[in-house]
Formats: sequence, structure tokens, C-alpha cells
Amino acid sequence: MSSIIKIALGADHAGYAYKEILKSFLTEFDVQDFGTYSAASVDYPDFAHPVADCVESGAATFGILVCGSANGVAITANKHQGVRAAICWETEIAELARKHNNANIICIPGRFVSESTAKEMVRTFLETSFEAGRHQDRVEKISC
Repeated sequence: MSSIIKIALGADHAGYAYKEILKSFLTEFDVQDFGTYSAASVDYPDFAHPVADCVESGAATFGILVCGSANGVAITANKHQGVRAAICWETEIAELARKHNNANIICIPGRFVSESTAKEMVRTFLETSFEAGRHQDRVEKISC
């Protein structure tokens, strides 16, 4: 993995612990942490929007969002044009999200995956390339 890849990272209170773990895990990358910065209750859109903005603008190559179920952050991030946020709960899903959907934000359900699974999914997501080909036409049909 390369240090030139920029990653936007964010979480709500339910994802805070995993965000901190992943931030320490991603030392090879340029990571921008958009919070939250504690386990105190917060609103997930306040952290999902800045991560999605960063990916949408090209300031980050990839985003990582963590909340309890991953649904809230994924729904929020996918409101942004050019963002393809995928909820992943196992490594194969993370791989397919990149290969087939050219996902650029991985959304992790912190209450439902282990720390080791979260790390492995992130590594796989960042190392997997989009296959393009027949998938390119499908991805081009996503935006409204």
C-alpha cells in the first residue's frame, strides 16, 4: 500500500473505537480524521458528509465511515454525486464493492464485525482495483 493515497475517515459514537483502531492501522496513508473524537452521542451525518465531501471533491481517494450498523453513514454519503459508499461486513463484500461497483467509501458496521475483520476489509478495499469492463457501464448508470 502506498503513502500517496489519501483517506478521509469518520465515525459516529458507535464507530468511534473502530475509527481510532483503523487510524492507527493506516499509518502508511495520508489520513484525515473528520471525527468524532469521543464516544459521546453524536449525529452520524455530521461526520459522513465531510468524509463524502472530501471524496466527492477528489481531496481524498477513498473514505472510511464507521457507525453501529453502517446504514446511516452509507445513506448519507450516497447523497453525494460521485460517491459510491458500500456497506461491508466481510472481506469478500469489500473486494466485490471495489471490483464491481468501484466503491470509493467503505462503510463498516462497528457493532457487527470484529476488529480483525474491519482491518482486513479495509486492507482488501484499498488494495482491490475496479475491474471496469462490463461493470463500467453499470457504474455510469448510478448517478441521477
